[in-house]
Amino acid sequence: MSLPARDGDGYLQRMDDWTPEIGRAMAEADGYELTEQKWEQILKAREYVEDFGTVPPVRKFSKFIDMDQKELFDIWMTGPMKPITKYGGLPKPTGCV
Repeated sequence: MSLPARDGDGYLQRMDDWTPEIGRAMAEADGYELTEQKWEQILKAREYVEDFGTVPPVRKFSKFIDMDQKELFDIWMTGPMKPITKYGGLPKPTGCV
């Protein structure tokens, strides 16, 4: 599968290009493993953005999915919102992530 255009950070240049297959292919191209749990969180983040029109800060997102913030960091091994938004075809998070 050829991937749509991405910016220097690996985010889609056009959010409308996103599909679940493209999200998974982007992660694969980046050598990033998406577990089922990570994928569910990506879909929840998309739901959040649909409901509220903005990417949530990690604190709000952890409450939204009813998970401890530390656990979220442990799962993603990094600031979770960056890969969640990147592979979810969402805008880059702003502020502390």
